[in-house]
Amino acid sequence: QVQLVESGGGLVQAGGSLRLSCAASGRTFSSLAMGWFRQAPGKEREFVGAISRSGDSTYYADSVKGRFTISRDNAKKMVYLQMTSLKPEDTAVYYCAASIGIGYTAVESQGTRYNYWGQGTQVTVSS
Repeated sequence: QVQLVESGGGLVQAGGSLRLSCAASGRTFSSLAMGWFRQAPGKEREFVGAISRSGDSTYYADSVKGRFTISRDNAKKMVYLQMTSLKPEDTAVYYCAASIGIGYTAVESQGTRYNYWGQGTQVTVSS
């Protein structure tokens, strides 16, 4: 079993920044490919970005490319989502997810390939 706990959400003005954190426990962290997803009210969950087990590969949704950055610290069992130039349309609950069985340098954008999910953290961007 893997437990994921997100933190760092909050209310920010458009153009501002936030850093989300996700703490993992229960399994060797370097065995997990990690991803961030979000779900806005009335909308389906969507992929935000992913990072490989090695930390060397990342992949982002077009909507956040150039504004969001994912990183991980395998020693601390943490993954981060640095969000800059935030827009009101970034308002959503953000979820951290973990996938097992993914290659060491591979990234995964399909939510169905993720085995474990956190509870989510709310991000609200005011205009």
